[in-house]
Amino acid sequence: MLSLGLDTSCYTTSAALCAPGQEPIQARRLLPVPAGERGLRQSEAVFAHVRQLSQVLPLLLSQAQEPIACVCASASPRDGEDSYMPVFQVGVSQGMALAAALRVPFFTTTHQRGHIAAAKYGTGLTGRRFVALHLSGGTTDMLLSDGDSLTPLGASVDLHAGQLVDRVGVRLGLPFPAGPHLEALALLGENQNRVPVSFEKDGLRCHLSGAEAQLMRMIEAGEPRENVAAEVYGVLCRTVLRLAQSAADVSNAKEVLIAGGVASSRLLRTMLLERNDRRRAGLTLYFGRPEFSGDNAVGVALIGLERRAKGESHGTQEGI
Repeated sequence: MLSLGLDTSCYTTSAALCAPGQEPIQARRLLPVPAGERGLRQSEAVFAHVRQLSQVLPLLLSQAQEPIACVCASASPRDGEDSYMPVFQVGVSQGMALAAALRVPFFTTTHQRGHIAAAKYGTGLTGRRFVALHLSGGTTDMLLSDGDSLTPLGASVDLHAGQLVDRVGVRLGLPFPAGPHLEALALLGENQNRVPVSFEKDGLRCHLSGAEAQLMRMIEAGEPRENVAAEVYGVLCRTVLRLAQSAADVSNAKEVLIAGGVASSRLLRTMLLERNDRRRAGLTLYFGRPEFSGDNAVGVALIGLERRAKGESHGTQEGI
């Protein structure tokens, strides 16, 4: 049984194939962002997805070894009736057409649920109840995952983790999205934890705009680029671990899955694991494979596969 997943986010055109007991296959392409810019307008991204999905899909489907049993697409950024972005309608419309042509079920899920499912894949995290931290350009969310339910626990109230990385990176002259380039630069620098973290009293809501302002001042003051980059990961590490601890405290769930494009950074993973060990807070941290951490359709395909295995014939936005 083969599941086709589609995800058309603000960063990447993605498609994936998943089958029980087999390694997922994926094909994806970053959206074309002009140098110096921090992304595309929704209308521009929609047109880019229409063009790129017609290139990505044939490449992926040529690797299919069996008939497709279902199609699943991310239809919105996250759960909730007010969660909507036009870019996701490209994947939904093409997914519906493919499913109709193939006469197979069509399911929808959310971009966030896809990230969590992809990050969970192959980690050994088998419990139904855990904390999920979704760190990307559009989210810095803490959620309690319990079976099929996702309950919000906290979030950033201003800037998201990925936005901090991209804004500082672009200001330093790096391409967008800036994550891999900023990480490479940070490895050459020294983090002295000069940028403070900022939280509201409950520890469940953080602020990152102040960190952005201080990092921009460091750039203007002529600080070495590599040290500025290192400070980005320093403040992110301390912020993320405190968010994880606060979420674990209120939910009594000590297993924490860290998902999303920001979580693909090996540097950030290493810093989080080392700091967690030093603090001895009792948390167990899990990370998805780096190739399944950035925007991708693997988790979307896995959700479709699970729902098809349950015998569902049409879809709503649920499933991890």
